[in-house]
Amino acid sequence: MNISYNWLKEYVNFNLTPDEVADALTSIGLETGGVEEVQTIKGGLEGIVIGEVLTCEPHPNSDHMHVTTVNIGTGDPVQIVCGASNVAAGQKVVVATLGTKLYDGDECFTIKKSKLRGIESIGMICAEDEIGIGTSHEGIIVLPADAVPGTPAKDYYNIQSEYVLEVDITPNRADACSHYGVARDLYAYLVQNGYEATLKRPSVEDFKVDNHDLDINIEVQNSEACPRYAGVAIKGVTVKESPEWLQNKLRLIGLRPINNIVDITNYILHAYGQPLHCFDADKIKGGKIVVKTVNEGTKFTTLDEVERTLSDKDLMICNAEEPMCIAGVFGGLDSGTTDNTVDVFIESAYFNPTWVRKTARRNGLSTDSSFRFERGIDPNGTIYALKEAALLVKELAGGTIASEIKDVYPNKIENFLVDFNFAKATALIGKEISHDTIKSIVKSLEMEIVEENAEGMKLSVPAYRVDVQRECDVVEDILRIYGYNNIEIPTTLKSSLTTKGPVDHSQKLQNIISEQLVGCGFNEILNNSLTASAYYDNLETFKSENLVRLMNPLSNDLNVMRQTLLFGGLESIDHNAKRKNAELKFFEFGNTYFFNAERKNPEKILGAYSEEYHLSLWVTGKRVSNSWAHTDEDSSIYELKAYLFNIMARLGLSIGNVVLENFSNDIYSVGVKVMTRGGKVIATYGIITKKVQKAFDLDNPVYYAEINWNELMKATKKTEVTFKELSKFPAVRRDLALLIDKSVQFADIEKIAYESERKFLKSVELFDVYEGKNLEAGKKSYAVCFILQDENSTLNDKQIDNIMSKLITNLQKKLDAKLR
Repeated sequence: MNISYNWLKEYVNFNLTPDEVADALTSIGLETGGVEEVQTIKGGLEGIVIGEVLTCEPHPNSDHMHVTTVNIGTGDPVQIVCGASNVAAGQKVVVATLGTKLYDGDECFTIKKSKLRGIESIGMICAEDEIGIGTSHEGIIVLPADAVPGTPAKDYYNIQSEYVLEVDITPNRADACSHYGVARDLYAYLVQNGYEATLKRPSVEDFKVDNHDLDINIEVQNSEACPRYAGVAIKGVTVKESPEWLQNKLRLIGLRPINNIVDITNYILHAYGQPLHCFDADKIKGGKIVVKTVNEGTKFTTLDEVERTLSDKDLMICNAEEPMCIAGVFGGLDSGTTDNTVDVFIESAYFNPTWVRKTARRNGLSTDSSFRFERGIDPNGTIYALKEAALLVKELAGGTIASEIKDVYPNKIENFLVDFNFAKATALIGKEISHDTIKSIVKSLEMEIVEENAEGMKLSVPAYRVDVQRECDVVEDILRIYGYNNIEIPTTLKSSLTTKGPVDHSQKLQNIISEQLVGCGFNEILNNSLTASAYYDNLETFKSENLVRLMNPLSNDLNVMRQTLLFGGLESIDHNAKRKNAELKFFEFGNTYFFNAERKNPEKILGAYSEEYHLSLWVTGKRVSNSWAHTDEDSSIYELKAYLFNIMARLGLSIGNVVLENFSNDIYSVGVKVMTRGGKVIATYGIITKKVQKAFDLDNPVYYAEINWNELMKATKKTEVTFKELSKFPAVRRDLALLIDKSVQFADIEKIAYESERKFLKSVELFDVYEGKNLEAGKKSYAVCFILQDENSTLNDKQIDNIMSKLITNLQKKLDAKLR
């Protein structure tokens, strides 16, 4: 938020430099990112002067241009080609000389000597929008006859140099979202640091009702969403350009002046943090304001000319017939003031922050008003702001205050009562601060001491301090004004000893596996736990009803907690693939979140929610590319399988201790489950379906594995990884050619083999598949290699024959396999 240095001085007196103010604000929690010296008009009109058109002749090669000579106060006149239709000899004009920089938003161009249709032009005669003093481009600026040629335009237009502080307001500090709010905190700092300072704001005692010619009634039908609504009518105003002082104030903080009525509402917003809305009173049908919700699906066109579909939870400001404004968020296209407006109704209200926040998110709107209403403004400052605005309208736009202030405030929002204990404050701060200092700080922060005794105080905290409702909040406020740097570092260190637990063990193993994967060419990625619910639409594997949904999502792309790490990785692959980086191997550790409605229990609010820690791997593109020593080779599911089983092996879980099961679903076109013998799923891996790939615009196949890290830790809890010498005894290889049904997968053979022989069977490998001639219909041939080895002695023929006989018998029995 931009804060004007001189504007601050209107509310609190100080002699600090802009940089010292920035340091002071940062020290009390209003971090100031920078201090910038700016002008009321960008560029400060440097190089622009007042000129007098001496001659004006038609351009010989153009039907609309003119060739002029202009006196710019430097002696000899300069020749300027001008395309404006209203240029004429004898005029006093604004001239941009050679080298002048002109700005159009963030773009800048420099005036250079040029030829226009063959005639040399030295400079430019300017229109309002070209130098930033207005928006008109209908013709050049024609000044009064008493303007003196050669006068710098910055002097003629009284361009001021000012300092603007960029203050970063944290979400809890709604009270500081204005110049006066920042001034309150600065005042507390000045008092605490021994400066003589006073805090003031303009008096509104001059406010009085002139007549009752424009009586507009107010009806609030939803007091939960609108606890307070006030307004006043002003008759006979003249909508016109704001005076220079008001325009300059707004320009300095980055706002574009519009007209005196709109500028006043923007001024009050940034001065006191109270959003206002000004209606054209003639458009308030029935002479009545109704604050209510409307029917679901109601269409409403906002000021940006976008037609929006309203929810029955959107609070609207209506007249007797139709909606006029989205309460606290955005005005309607047909209810605001225009150049023809004569009578106005100014609204000053306090809307429920939750209602405003939800409405703004639903409609994808974020405005200066909604920013403040969402965080909670001062419910008891609405009338002051309304009176100040009404007085300014009378001063700058004329008219008469034509009604009493209508204030619908059925249930006053009281100050927060907080019990404060000196001893607890000392314990929290780590230093004893004198009671007098504490009382001085709370008073400077406009907290009232209701009761006081030796142990503490009862404080009345202003309702606008929505972030100070507990004793610890008061302590924090005291500490930031006292100064964090004034709390000495203790000379002793208090600590407690802890022993390593399962979490420490898990983190150690995560580091080991991360190093292993990086060594294999993987890159670690880290994605947001928030994701888009659209990814889960119509999925059976990850059902949308199991999503943990956010009550107040930032956007539709971040509205749920992820059930799987898959989609975040696919986003990363898509991002890289579009930047010519298609050969990718990623891994990610992260939490996944689930909701189960069947477990809902009013006594255990979190009973329906669960969380799992996962490790995911993604492989796509080529395994080898552009190598002089190896032909290009695509990645495959078998490569991914090797990485997955190497992880399990590194943690002490051998392939013989798990069960593999083939499957397919709407995530995997071909997938494998890795389970413990007790049936717990440790991991899944496979090939991502074409449909999922297409959703992310991916051309290359993606191979994906997701490990339930929690289950893997349980499965390896009692496993001790040891190292031993390679066996001195030879391994034995036996091959079998098996005739099996086409429906049988290699994983089935592998599973039966390890179940049949756990001691001596070291590995099972498929090295050939045959389907075709000389085979029965519906059959295929698998050539499978079995590696047998005894760690302590050489296997003899009898042992080998017994093992192979048992393997063959089980394969024949369970898979109806036949030897070829």
